Amino acid sequence: MSRNANGEGSIYAWKRDGKPAGYKGALSYKDENGDTKRYVCYGRTRKEVKDKLDKARERVEDGAPVKDSKQTVGEWLAYWDKTGLAASNRKESTKVLYGNLSRKHLQPAPFGAIRLDRLKPTDIDTLLLSLRQKDKPLSDSTVFNIYCVLRAGLDGAVRDGLIAKNIASKVDRPQVAKKDAQYIEAADLTKLLAAADGLRYRDVLVLIAGTGVRRGEAVALSWSKVNLDAGTMRVDATLSRVGKALLITEPKTDRSRRTVPLSPAMVALLRAQKARQAAERLRAGDQWVNEGLVFTTELGTKVDPRNILRTVELAAKKAGIDKVGVHTLRHSAATGWLDSGVHIKAVSDLLGHSSIAIT
Repeated sequence: MSRNANGEGSIYAWKRDGKPAGYKGALSYKDENGDTKRYVCYGRTRKEVKDKLDKARERVEDGAPVKDSKQTVGEWLAYWDKTGLAASNRKESTKVLYGNLSRKHLQPAPFGAIRLDRLKPTDIDTLLLSLRQKDKPLSDSTVFNIYCVLRAGLDGAVRDGLIAKNIASKVDRPQVAKKDAQYIEAADLTKLLAAADGLRYRDVLVLIAGTGVRRGEAVALSWSKVNLDAGTMRVDATLSRVGKALLITEPKTDRSRRTVPLSPAMVALLRAQKARQAAERLRAGDQWVNEGLVFTTELGTKVDPRNILRTVELAAKKAGIDKVGVHTLRHSAATGWLDSGVHIKAVSDLLGHSSIAIT
């Protein structure tokens, strides 16, 4: 019999139907609540049983469960979606994304049918490989996000004492191929914005192209953050669609919170927008919803970021310019600053990048 700080074990021969059947091991230990538990294992040889008991002791001493749960990966992730993920401090948009990826790619069989105690790194490798070999292969970024969801979910299983180790941590993170940021030359940008004349959200495109703010930051901008006399605006919020709701949240990083200078042209654009909005408010009367935003619908409510994408796509098609998105305008602003001699650190600050490396 051997002993340790948290329990003792014993090994002895045992019989089945009166005949020798191998060896049986037993280990008494205290769980995290101080309750005494008993672990029993079997093996054909004394060494096999001893190894199982030694492994069990190590797990107990490390504060891990003596045995991993037989619950399936899918069952656990379905529970984690509603508990650990929902209670986390992640942004609502991230929670929705993680939940969707979990339900679509991780919870269903065959991967979701694997028991937690039988999950191996090769199972995860096989999953990631299959995602890239589908009839319509998933993008690198989507595969990466699916891996992140699985790893976070298994971290929750470790925390709840269902498994001793996170198997996903032994699998290399999927690589996301780096792509050069797309931008358009100044002449094409002028042509694009001219083609947007008459579209409701044309000025949102102009603001993005002139200041480099993100789409969500532009439609989350409030008048209280704009100082037209000083020629500045404070960027400290972003708007995104989460399910059926449009939510304004804080930016991901501290560097995303920034004060952006406004050129005389941008000040004039915002003054004109303020006047148009005042006229719309009068027309809307008691139907106007005052959220204090710079860019709104005809009734003062939040603008769906997808409408900004539709605006730039319509303008690009009319202008005959291919492969242009809202982010293209942001990149074009950055390229223009760099070409004109603005230091890359200053450009990084204006864009709200978390590091110069991204810029």
